[in-house]
This record gives sequence, structure tokens and C-alpha cells, in this order.
Amino acid sequence: MENGPAIFSGAVFLLFGAALLAWTGARALRGALVAEGVRPAVAVPLALLAGGVSLALGAWCLARP
Repeated sequence: MENGPAIFSGAVFLLFGAALLAWTGARALRGALVAEGVRPAVAVPLALLAGGVSLALGAWCLARP
């Protein structure tokens, strides 16, 4: 019964992480701001870290028995 919420949350984390990484990469390649009012040297690594953590959480949720 607990597999349903784990699958849903894992899918949400994976989708969010993938979308955040793709969006951050596209913005960084174009030279556009990733976060308004934040220096790109700070915003890009933090956004990439958040995307990576989200992907890891999604994989963890789906790998749990």
C-alpha cells in the first residue's frame, strides 16, 4: 500500500530535477540569468546542486522496497 506514494513522490522528484537541470543548462548556455538578483557564479551551482539532489531523492524513493 505504501508503494503508491513512493512511486508518485519519486516521479515528481525525478521530473523536477530533470526539468531544473535542463532549464538551468539552457539559461547558462545562453548567458541569461538563472535567478534574478543573484550573481550567476552563485545561482548556477546552487541550481545544479538542487537539481542533482532532487534526482538523487527521486532515485532513492523509487529504489526503496
